[in-house]
Amino acid sequence: MTTTRVGKVRAYWELGKPRLSAMAVFAVVAGAYMGWPSPRSGPPLDLLVATTLGTFLAAIGSAALNMYRERHLDPLMLRTQGRPLPTGRLTPGEVLVFGVLASSSGVLLVLFGAAPLRWDLTRTPGDLNWTAASVCAAIVVSYVVVYTPMKVRTTLNTLVGAIPGALPPVVGHAAVVGSLALPQLVLFAIVFCWQIPHFLSIAWRYRDDYARAGMQMLPVVDPTGYRTAVMMLLYVAGLGIASLLPFVLGMTTEHYAVIALLLDVLFFVPVLFAALTRREVAMRMTFLTSIVYLPLLLLAMVWTRT
Repeated sequence: MTTTRVGKVRAYWELGKPRLSAMAVFAVVAGAYMGWPSPRSGPPLDLLVATTLGTFLAAIGSAALNMYRERHLDPLMLRTQGRPLPTGRLTPGEVLVFGVLASSSGVLLVLFGAAPLRWDLTRTPGDLNWTAASVCAAIVVSYVVVYTPMKVRTTLNTLVGAIPGALPPVVGHAAVVGSLALPQLVLFAIVFCWQIPHFLSIAWRYRDDYARAGMQMLPVVDPTGYRTAVMMLLYVAGLGIASLLPFVLGMTTEHYAVIALLLDVLFFVPVLFAALTRREVAMRMTFLTSIVYLPLLLLAMVWTRT
């Protein structure tokens, strides 16, 4: 493979924001395990592969389409100037085709590959999973069609953007059970609440960058940081409540409740520090803690499921 081709492959890889998409895959797997009826076993490998790969493709396709729609804004921000489109490593047409193919392939893979459980706990390969595929499609539509244009219009974009980010565990759970169910709402609430302090800690650090592109992030229009601090504290408190729901609803054992409480304290401390001081180091600590918190919480949930 020539250097040019290697660079092209790397550029396509960057389109999908792989680190962010990997977190989505982790949440899908956790959701699938929480939907499996036996705590002593796990979902079949074919279901896991189809669901995780499908959601991963939908996520990277959404990210690519987001970059396509924001190709006139990315050159204005220091943190995005090195992306494939601003640097000319890919053309808008290439990014558009990649985004459409990846996202649509992902949804179809979930539809055809994630055969759900039947009422008698059997599975028939080839059964279509319309519920999981619809949720997967909702990730793409809500992220690209709704969230992306809202970023330059209203600070509510953060809350709207948290919706597609919270749907991957719902896809995983629905891939197993084949329908909508209460545990999916619990998983959604946990990841939704987690995203707000996670993202605001990033947005506060890059608020000048967002301002240059005219993006209406809360820290951009909140020079004192008071409203940003209130939002971070409000949603980390909501996360504390949501994180205990799996135990309250009998989805996990009491060991999970103990672990969740410890993790909540671990996350709450840097968020409180960041909210009170609005210092760069505190916001960075909040971000780093957040990317440790969620995988550990989901692992604890799967490990202690009933």
